[in-house]
Amino acid sequence: MSVSTTPETTTVRARAEALLTDLSAGLYERDEAIRLALLSVVAGESIFLLGPPGVGKSLIARRLKHAFRDGTSFEYLMSKFSTPDEIFGPVSIKKLREEDKYERLTDKYLPAANIVFLDEIWKAGPAIQNALLTILNEKVYRNGGEDLPVAIRGIITASNELPPNSANLAPIWDRFLLRLTIGNIRRYGNFLDMITDTSDVYADPVAPGHKLRASELDEWSERIDAIELPPEVLNTIQVVKVKMEDYLAQQGGEAAGAFLPDRRWKKIIRLLRTAAFLNGRDRVDLMDCFLMVHCLWSHPDQREPIQEIITEAVRRHGYTLAVNLRMIRQEVTEFSTEVDEEINVRHRISEAQLQPVDDRFYRLVKEDNKFGGGYIEIEQFRKLEIGTAHVCNFYDEEHNLVNRLRTEKAPEAHTILVHHNAEQQRYPLLTRQVERTELIPKPPHKLLQRHWDERCARLIEYIDTQLRKIGEESPAEMAHLDRNFFVDRDYAAVVRANLDEVAEALRGLRLQLEKTQYAYTNV
Repeated sequence: MSVSTTPETTTVRARAEALLTDLSAGLYERDEAIRLALLSVVAGESIFLLGPPGVGKSLIARRLKHAFRDGTSFEYLMSKFSTPDEIFGPVSIKKLREEDKYERLTDKYLPAANIVFLDEIWKAGPAIQNALLTILNEKVYRNGGEDLPVAIRGIITASNELPPNSANLAPIWDRFLLRLTIGNIRRYGNFLDMITDTSDVYADPVAPGHKLRASELDEWSERIDAIELPPEVLNTIQVVKVKMEDYLAQQGGEAAGAFLPDRRWKKIIRLLRTAAFLNGRDRVDLMDCFLMVHCLWSHPDQREPIQEIITEAVRRHGYTLAVNLRMIRQEVTEFSTEVDEEINVRHRISEAQLQPVDDRFYRLVKEDNKFGGGYIEIEQFRKLEIGTAHVCNFYDEEHNLVNRLRTEKAPEAHTILVHHNAEQQRYPLLTRQVERTELIPKPPHKLLQRHWDERCARLIEYIDTQLRKIGEESPAEMAHLDRNFFVDRDYAAVVRANLDEVAEALRGLRLQLEKTQYAYTNV
């Protein structure tokens, strides 16, 4: 669970922070979109922005192109009349005439760009869709008879609607790893600031020293691949995957037939590694897992249930699975049970117990009709003593008071002596036979006790190791939770709650082991 910060990653975090600050300058309530867009570009992925016209979708893309020092951008508003020439470049007449080759002049068009923004993507025709899918899949553009490698860092797409239910559009929709909804500005103060702001929001806001170079991104890509994936993260992703499959199956209709291909989960891993790297860490943490919220929905209505799935997975299974809490809990329980069964011989005995009537009376076993009463109050009987008489109330079958006589407890069990007309009459009380288990302690054999000592020491050592890791290493990890560029800090409480529960459970298991060891060494 340790998080180490090297000088290199510290520099990366400072660069990322400065760049995000520049890109967000002058924008209102668009921080999340800017941050996720930059994350997708550094990860080499694509992002889809869903929102009505006029909410700044194209502005985000234009801002992002300023993040790169030596990059080029391509922007296009799709329509049903858009042609491949407008997106991928016109056909070279010279090549066609002189060499009989059908090639496009791609310079200044999409294949030659680093950042691409395609607005109203779903209006593109089949020819554009097919070529775009090849670029998304293979990072190549088939220009005539040659495969032209493209240097596209990220593709930002936008629309005011979701893709129509079409088998042709499904593959492209799947390639957009990040999906984000954007609406109008909500806070009244931000709205007023936005409409009165006279600055040019399309001007380059990024300081030259903060811009990214292509060579720098290539170097970062190799370092991103080396980011560690700790057990708590991998376990959480596994749980989310299973829960997502159940959720989609329960939805019915089109959602029931939906699935999340393995390729998408692999891209999610790449995204989490990139987030950790830009945050200045050498390993992914549980906070990064909340980025999956933006990667798993196909309709905005699914976002909240998916968010609950991820939150629950982190809350219940994060560090819990990482320290094998279920395994150690089961082993401690089995050990305690084994010891208990060995040192406590169980002997079943049958004994008579008083049988209450209506939870208030005991019934006298008497065949005579002397003094008329056959019931005595439970509370009064409990106060009786041998050799000392007290006045007690006696009741008939309807529990009416019929007599008050001096009574004492007899030496025999469950029996009373009633003083009536200068005589003493013994009456047993009604009882029933009840079986109970009596434990008879038995010291274990010395060889068995030695085996138990070794087993107990091994379990305690494992628990202490995990507690030491939590105690020594979690402060550094917890310090990063509130400083994630791409995840709301409110989720930090979920991660902390899981870690606190694991630590408390481990301490409880250690105490249980100590009690078990004390039990078999002090029989």
